[in-house]
Amino acid sequence: MLRKTVFIKNAVILTVSSLILRFAGIIFKVWLAAAIGSEGIGLYQLVFSVYVLVSTFATSGISTAVTRLVADETALGSRAGVLKILRRCIELTLLIAFLSLVAVYGSADWLAARVLGDSRAAPALKILSFSLPFMGLCSCFRGYFIARRKATPTAFSQQLEQAVRIAVVLLLVRRFAARGLTFTCGVVLLGDTLAEASSALFLWLLYLSDKKKLSTLSGRARPPFGILRAILHISLPITAGRYLNSGLRAGENILMPKALDSYRGGGNSLSQFGMIKGMALPILFFPSSLLNALSTLLIPEMSEAAARGRNGLVRMAVERILRITVLLSFFCTAVFLFGGEEIGILVYKSKTVGLLLCQLAPIIPLMYLDSVSDGILKGLDQQRFTFFTAIGDSSLRIILILWLVPRFGLLGFLGIMYFSNFLTGSLNVGRLLWVSGARFDVARVLFFPFSAALGLMVFLREILHLCGLGAGLPFILLLCAVGLPLYLFLLFLLGAVSWDDLAEFRIK
Repeated sequence: MLRKTVFIKNAVILTVSSLILRFAGIIFKVWLAAAIGSEGIGLYQLVFSVYVLVSTFATSGISTAVTRLVADETALGSRAGVLKILRRCIELTLLIAFLSLVAVYGSADWLAARVLGDSRAAPALKILSFSLPFMGLCSCFRGYFIARRKATPTAFSQQLEQAVRIAVVLLLVRRFAARGLTFTCGVVLLGDTLAEASSALFLWLLYLSDKKKLSTLSGRARPPFGILRAILHISLPITAGRYLNSGLRAGENILMPKALDSYRGGGNSLSQFGMIKGMALPILFFPSSLLNALSTLLIPEMSEAAARGRNGLVRMAVERILRITVLLSFFCTAVFLFGGEEIGILVYKSKTVGLLLCQLAPIIPLMYLDSVSDGILKGLDQQRFTFFTAIGDSSLRIILILWLVPRFGLLGFLGIMYFSNFLTGSLNVGRLLWVSGARFDVARVLFFPFSAALGLMVFLREILHLCGLGAGLPFILLLCAVGLPLYLFLLFLLGAVSWDDLAEFRIK
């Protein structure tokens, strides 16, 4: 009962925190888009693609290793083992982070001019390199606290990080806007760097306080070489996958504007790229906060349950988290499908972004299932599979971008996104079902919820139009506020959800 209460409490904390972060992030992106324009957002996304790549070098997949190993060591009762695991992980991630810092800073001008194709990105690349050591520390400490079943430090550090980032950008971006996108993009990355530093300091102070509570643990610690082998066993496949996948995604982000530009001589390629990656996709992922929180918290739970041979509990937990993912994603798909245009106009004052939301809405279930399955698979020691899946997907995306986007433009890229998410979602979910032994009732889990969500949204849209509320903020609010409880009622009525499902969703 205590474990269940802690899990639910942590899930609520991470969910609320994630919702606040995403809401603040969208508001921030709206303000930033108005301040620097869609071209500026496109340039930022180019730099951010390198940011994601080098952050992979900084964190090196070690966060998952920290979570799993500390969770196992805590269960065994070894205080010295816990401290050694965290110490080794910090040493390893800082070594890689400092090497990455030197590499990025020294090659920033070349990367901007030759790789990104825009020399204005060079100052931003140099600034972001200094965030890497702090990012590595944050990754280790957050993995430690998740393993300790303490979500509050992670949530508070993320809130602090977002607050510092927004404060710095709000304070400085207007002052440098007149100097061009070179300076404004640099200011945005300066905000990211200071935010990472603040978060790392905050988490370190919390760790110093928390490690005193480990004094009650006793037992034989792992030998140092055993710790290193265990870390590398978990982190190397994740690290290699993230390196290659981030590199391929960075290549994709670099190629996309060029491919769009070659389509019928289009001159607004950077703007179109910014609309998709910087505006539409963050909104589509906004509702997945609960799922991300659950998949993060399930990593130590799954690892511990699998290690103890409690396969039945793993199977039940997988079935329920996948069902929750499907039910939530179908509702979100219906909302964006019938209200996406209004959301785009309301948030970004852009009908084009709204149309993109409508066009991308059908792949929401695949995106959400892929994200959740990937996290749970890593908790079940399936990181090698996720590595090959991610690499294969990214390689195919680049090939398809070079082939389809110059011929079909934005429509070609939307087709690539559909294919990519179907491929990775199917592979990861299929592997998770096979490893865990979980099963799907197609009618109960897929057909009934999908039909209920679409039918309900069609009905509500027509009713709201008849009442003169078919546009703007009232339309979106009513579509969600009225639609969600009615959707849940229909799910209970159709037998897609029962009270037992809600009461038993846990790992005992």
